[in-house]
Amino acid sequence: MDIKIESKALGDVAVIVPDVFQDSRGFFMETFREDQFKLLGLPHHFVQDNHSRSAKGVVRGLHFQWEPPMGKLMRVTQGSAFLVAVDIRKGSPTLRKWIGVISSAENRRQVWAPAGFARGFCVLSDFAEIQYKCTGIYSNKAESGILWNDPGIGIEWPIPLSEVSLSEKDKKAQTLAQWMASPESANFKY
Repeated sequence: MDIKIESKALGDVAVIVPDVFQDSRGFFMETFREDQFKLLGLPHHFVQDNHSRSAKGVVRGLHFQWEPPMGKLMRVTQGSAFLVAVDIRKGSPTLRKWIGVISSAENRRQVWAPAGFARGFCVLSDFAEIQYKCTGIYSNKAESGILWNDPGIGIEWPIPLSEVSLSEKDKKAQTLAQWMASPESANFKY
């Protein structure tokens, strides 16, 4: 079974789609294979798997971590969600640019976003489960977030603003401009 890169954006973000064997009994797919990820030039060493379940309208993010640097391979295993990655690398020609991908249990799209990108999602279905493989182990000492609706980025979230549900932490996140003015932002250079 093959794993393919459907598209690339912002230089380093990849939308990945696996082959699926499906019949009347159900389906089978390989969502990660080290040898195929190596051949595609994608990361192949992951140290942590996370699983999140959220209700419709929940927006999580935009999160990132610099020590250890954390890239994420994100996919939706139940429901549907809008997965987002924003370039926050100093000196990058795509700084402040974003990509959004609708991923679902049906379309099986995965999004790879390396360290140096802030990531988030919003749930489009009644609920969604998002699973992601991480290249770094979580550390609350070297992580932060960017405000989900920062006008300096201009993400076009596909849900009405009146339906958005946020954590207290995400409500208080900084803008990208504030992050770029911090000394920690030097951890992400193009």
